[in-house]
Amino acid sequence: MKYKVVIADDRYYPDYEAEKKVLEPAGAEVLSVRSNLESEIINAVADADGLIANLPPVTAEVINRMEKCRVISRYGVGYDNVDVEAATARGIWVANVPDYCGEDVSDQAMGLFLSCVRKVAQRDRQVRSGVWDIKATSPQYRIKGKTFVFFGYGMIARAVHRKLAGFEPGKVLVYDPYIDASAISSNGGQKVDMETALRDGDYFSVHMPVTDKTRKMFNEVLFSKMKPTAIFINTSRGAIVDEKALYRALKEGWIDSAGLDVFEKEPIEKDNPLLTLENITLSGHVGFYTEESILELKTKAACNVREVLLGGKPLYPVNKV
Repeated sequence: MKYKVVIADDRYYPDYEAEKKVLEPAGAEVLSVRSNLESEIINAVADADGLIANLPPVTAEVINRMEKCRVISRYGVGYDNVDVEAATARGIWVANVPDYCGEDVSDQAMGLFLSCVRKVAQRDRQVRSGVWDIKATSPQYRIKGKTFVFFGYGMIARAVHRKLAGFEPGKVLVYDPYIDASAISSNGGQKVDMETALRDGDYFSVHMPVTDKTRKMFNEVLFSKMKPTAIFINTSRGAIVDEKALYRALKEGWIDSAGLDVFEKEPIEKDNPLLTLENITLSGHVGFYTEESILELKTKAACNVREVLLGGKPLYPVNKV
């Protein structure tokens, strides 16, 4: 083989056949190191031409010890575990896969939303415990005619919007400072400021990245401005929500219910007070997962590497070299 590509993966994908299918025809041998230890990763990648990384840290030390690496491709959208500055200084491409799970996360958002609207998870727990009472939850309301709010309007939010349309919401409002109003209106939504979104919204879905501006953005001030019938869904990043504030909002009835796939600390800690609430539906950061999405992720991560080995640039570069 002409090239060596190493996969650093501590999630233990059962095999790497999808990656091999992409890379072997380009003359690359595909090897893996199933470890989170920097020393073991360094040993494995020292002579690699390309690196595909899951969650193990690709630090400056790892990068500086690589003799001929040309590209680091990250499984997934985020790339916080890769020292992009160090890679750029060495002339190494860094790439990600930003578009692999839009259908899947949007399905998860819709699932959590419908669970909250129809009290599915809550009633499931009640029936299992012997409670058969239509009044055993807070009042339920239709989706039709209500105002749905998106915080952030990227790929996943737009997929949710498309799927939501069949439920005939009255209005779709969008708070996103970075998206032009015409791009939102062309999809049937309306760009609004935060105060309008909080005041008018019935149902809220978060689709924003974690930044210094958005970290713990959803706090007591924002929750206190929502309607007591509001439903809050987060399938983006847990750090965007102040969980203590959300707990208080749910416990004291500031809002009706919430659906979360992501948390400030993952896995969620056993003493997290959110676990004591009935008016919340929880899942374990699985929104990205379907068999189809994993195959797409693995294939596209490998394609990033292949394109560089063949003299081009990654499909999804996050830096310039």
